[in-house]
Amino acid sequence: MSLQIPTLNEQDSAGGTEVSEAVFGCGFNEALVHQLVTSFLAGARAGTKAQKNRSDVSGGGKKPYRQKGTGRARAGTARSPLWRTGGVTFAARPRSFEQKLNKKMYKNGIKSIVSELLRQKRLFVSNDILPKSPKTKELFSKVKEIDGKNLLIITEFDDENLNLAARNIPSVNLATADAFNPLQLVAADKVIATTGAIKKIEGHLI
Repeated sequence: MSLQIPTLNEQDSAGGTEVSEAVFGCGFNEALVHQLVTSFLAGARAGTKAQKNRSDVSGGGKKPYRQKGTGRARAGTARSPLWRTGGVTFAARPRSFEQKLNKKMYKNGIKSIVSELLRQKRLFVSNDILPKSPKTKELFSKVKEIDGKNLLIITEFDDENLNLAARNIPSVNLATADAFNPLQLVAADKVIATTGAIKKIEGHLI
């Protein structure tokens, strides 16, 4: 069976695009979508935080003072975490926050998101959304009537005119069919894709 993704308006040259129900008609798996978005956000963390422990700080080559008779607490090294110039007790180390998510789970998560977008009437197809010149004014005139503060436009390939025209429109985000991420889909009020992009996404997920 097939479903149809509507166009932004009846005059759009894309027309209604037929898509597979196996990709765009899946149920919404909230737990999987949450795991997918969490995994993406975790993978974006730098993980470069680092501190020095007692073996990394300088000094401490000899006992600071004799063991008894000073009236002070005994100390074996100036690198102790108790000392002002000492190391950190549980020092942070560079690490990876990446969470493993296999390909099947990723595909099913994306299917779940795009299916829900279509059900909520937040997914549209449009070829006319692409500007014919790199002018912000031209693209702005196309998107100003679309209801939504956060629009995601997905194209089949990089479009230079679209990239240049969208730079000064904060409500418009861009992605290609090969390089979008789950956070962009979830965060968008409306997703507008070209016919070529829809077919490419369907081919990746089928």
